[in-house]
Amino acid sequence: MRAVGVLGLGALLAWLPPAHTDTFSALRSVRQARGNEGRLLRRLRAYLREESTRLRRLSRFYEKVRALHQDPGASVDNPLLAFSLIKRLSSDWPSVVYSSEATENSRALHVGFQELQRELPGAEDLDGAARALMRLQDVYALSVKGMANGLFQPTSTDRPPLYSPGRRVSLSADDCFHVGKVAYDTGDYYHSIAWLEEAVSRFRLSYGSWNPEEERGSLEDALDYLAFSYFMAGNISHALTLSREFLHYDPSNQRVTRNVAKYEKLLATHGDRVGAPLQRPNVTQLQNRDAYEELCQGLGAQMAPERPSHLGCSYETNGSPYLLLQPAKKETLRLQPYIVLYHDFVSDAEAETIKGLAGPWLQRSVVASGEKQQKVEYRISKSAWLKDTADPVVQALELRMAAITGLDLRPPYAEYLQSRKSPLYRMKSGNRIATVMIYLSAVEAGGSTAFIYANFSVPVVKNAALFWWNLRRNGDGDGDTLHAGCPVLAGDKWVANKWIHEYGQEFRRPCSRDPRD
Repeated sequence: MRAVGVLGLGALLAWLPPAHTDTFSALRSVRQARGNEGRLLRRLRAYLREESTRLRRLSRFYEKVRALHQDPGASVDNPLLAFSLIKRLSSDWPSVVYSSEATENSRALHVGFQELQRELPGAEDLDGAARALMRLQDVYALSVKGMANGLFQPTSTDRPPLYSPGRRVSLSADDCFHVGKVAYDTGDYYHSIAWLEEAVSRFRLSYGSWNPEEERGSLEDALDYLAFSYFMAGNISHALTLSREFLHYDPSNQRVTRNVAKYEKLLATHGDRVGAPLQRPNVTQLQNRDAYEELCQGLGAQMAPERPSHLGCSYETNGSPYLLLQPAKKETLRLQPYIVLYHDFVSDAEAETIKGLAGPWLQRSVVASGEKQQKVEYRISKSAWLKDTADPVVQALELRMAAITGLDLRPPYAEYLQSRKSPLYRMKSGNRIATVMIYLSAVEAGGSTAFIYANFSVPVVKNAALFWWNLRRNGDGDGDTLHAGCPVLAGDKWVANKWIHEYGQEFRRPCSRDPRD
């Protein structure tokens, strides 16, 4: 077999959370949700307008009746006033009290909401978005307090913010409480403590003042969850302190009263069993997670300021007539492993065409697991698959990729992953020999491609194509090409992958005489 004949579109997005379900708050979905909220906002505006009109009429009625009651000359001895009083009580007041206008206004708002309800994010999306915040916190070593204040500030105070949004959006106490509770519900006390501490701090500042955005959580709730998180982490004395504070606000709570007695007994008999620092869960499933995160943060080894002479930029035709009139703009990033970047590989119009073709078919990405393909928590992109016959733009990209790689990309041997009945392991096309990854969009922050064992990362370059060999010439896999995408801090990351297989490439990339090559 020669090559895959399908272009894989992966939308790697900023709000892509590692959830346990198929529902993901990808940025594309978030934008759709924003549009739906705009429609709800217009419904609410109409509701407020109708209610304001109704309440103005009620206010005029109230002022009129109140004026009569305050006027000492308005005696019921006057038959006209007596008639007016009787009419109000028998007719006007029932109309006010039993008016259906408020119900009709409310019903219109309910109908508008129900029309959109199936398209709106649900509880699973909300939990997934909370996990996404925790993932950003981990990978970029962000301060929870900074995130709650709308800043993407690393915990190390001597480093500048990784991203400064044009408009800062702070999280409420209830927002922080929900993130902490999502972590708590999965037994992740490392994150629950950090976020619940911030929630408690914010609830304390606003205690006693009602906020419609914070009616779900309360200071007592946050203290309760935080106390148990500290207990599970082995810090009994702090769990006791927080539980006593809880009882200050709710002294009749019997469950927390029993917890206080339990904590006091444990402290008296065993002392405060503060153990080792909590270990952060490894949701990325990477054994070398620290190296990956340092590369994402820009702290890992990058290209040296003085680049070797054999690394640089050039115009390349690769011996292909297709590139004679418009050579490829090639930047050699590494020789071992061999990784190059082709600038301006696609045009803006081509990128938009591919995104438009893929958008309706985006689904949760999968990974190979034996003879099956499954969704996993650490792969959080959405992808679609485009045959080379999907559009002339895809066909043109096939020719362009064949020209720069010198490999055979023709069908019929293709990687039709959209059909689960013909997964990769059945194709007998050999191992993946090379990869072309095209960046179809720019991002404001984050989203780099980290080559973990090679210890360098490549930032997103819009319309550029990244190329590397997955196999050495002797057929062994090149472990230095192990890579992972860094989460996007801000923006919408789209990439198109072309995975090329070894069968059919024997004379295009022949084996070396050196068995170690």
